[in-house]
Amino acid sequence: MNRLEIILSASLLLSIVFNVGLIAYTRAAVIKLLSVSEELGDLSGMIDSFTRHLDDIYSLEMFYGDDVIRGLIEHATSFNELMETFEHIYILTEAERLEPEDADAVDEETDDDTNDQTP
Repeated sequence: MNRLEIILSASLLLSIVFNVGLIAYTRAAVIKLLSVSEELGDLSGMIDSFTRHLDDIYSLEMFYGDDVIRGLIEHATSFNELMETFEHIYILTEAERLEPEDADAVDEETDDDTNDQTP
C-alpha cells in the first residue's frame, strides 16, 4: 500500500465512524424530542381538563361567585394560554395520536352509512 491509499483508507474509516456517531446522536435527540412533545401534549390536556372542571365547579350554585375559584380559573386559563406557545412542540405527537382515531371514525361513519342504506 502506498501512502495515498493509507491516507484515503484512514479518512474513509474516520468518516464512517463520524457518520455512525452522528446518526446515533440524531436518533437519540429525536427520541428525546418526541418524548418531551408527548409529555407537553399530556400536560396541555390536563390543564384543559382542570380548567373545565373548575368552570363546572364555579357554575354550581353552591360555589357561584366564589373569588378563590374565580382566581383559580383565571390562573388556569392564563397558564393554558402560556402552554399554547409550546404548541409547535407537542403538535408533533398529537398528529400521530389523532391519525388512528380519525381512521376509526371514518370506519364508523362508513358502517353507519351502510346500516342506514339497509331497507
